[in-house]
Amino acid sequence: MRQDSRLSRMLHVLIHMGRHDGAMTSDRIASMLDANAVVIRRTMAGLREKGYVHSVKGHGGGWTLARPLCELTLLDIHRAVGEPSIFAVGPAYDMPGCPIEKAVNATLEGVLEDARRLLMERFASVTLADIAGSFPEADKVEEVMDRNG
Repeated sequence: MRQDSRLSRMLHVLIHMGRHDGAMTSDRIASMLDANAVVIRRTMAGLREKGYVHSVKGHGGGWTLARPLCELTLLDIHRAVGEPSIFAVGPAYDMPGCPIEKAVNATLEGVLEDARRLLMERFASVTLADIAGSFPEADKVEEVMDRNG
């Protein structure tokens, strides 16, 4: 099963944006992520709808943060990118009349819901500024970004 990396990729982009002076174009972001600029624009539009980024068209335009990193949480961005599935495991519905399958499914659903709730609580407690503070100073990050895209 292929992992959904939308959350990770957008966290990456937003933290770069928080450390970058000026707007970042969709093409630059796409180059940084080795992605298609159309996909970037579509994803960023979801962030814009939530009020997390602004966009400006034309020469010198691009994407900028609408809020500081300290006001954005993992939960905010998770929701803005469409709440990708957290778990690859889940119940099976092969034998709907089987009481064992029903018991297994009920137990799995309860455990997974508890885990999802705990994860969302943790997502709500971590800001993008928390992540941004966990790696080297901005000039080294920008140097890598400029070199890679």
